[in-house]
Amino acid sequence: MSEVKKGMTVWNGGIKQGEGYISTESKALNKAPFSLKTRFEGKPGTNPEELIAAAHSACFSMALSLALEQANNVPECIETHAEVTLSKVSDGFEVTASHLICKAKVPNLLEADFHKIAEDTKKNCPISKLIKAKITLSASLES
Repeated sequence: MSEVKKGMTVWNGGIKQGEGYISTESKALNKAPFSLKTRFEGKPGTNPEELIAAAHSACFSMALSLALEQANNVPECIETHAEVTLSKVSDGFEVTASHLICKAKVPNLLEADFHKIAEDTKKNCPISKLIKAKITLSASLES
């Protein structure tokens, strides 16, 4: 089984003054603006790294939920943040890291078991497999 999901962008102009928009097939994003200013200057709009961070945190949370459930530990809540780092390298820019920060509430689960499942999920969620950058994780089990 394969699933194909679609996204699209339109870019107008040169890199410094240009701007574009991004949309998803589902319309969850519909002409969301992005530009050099949204990427590096904190102006309103989105950027590729922010979208990767959102995708990585969502993928990890869903995969962790599945892994926990398969281990007979249905989570009450999983909150995951991702911090994606864009770094200047010799030949331009590169996404060099994605740091996942996860808090989960899973009744009756031992801390050691949670960390083992979370680490395995970090390595094996589909977006983690896609990213070649160093991926780190800080995970905590709440009671």
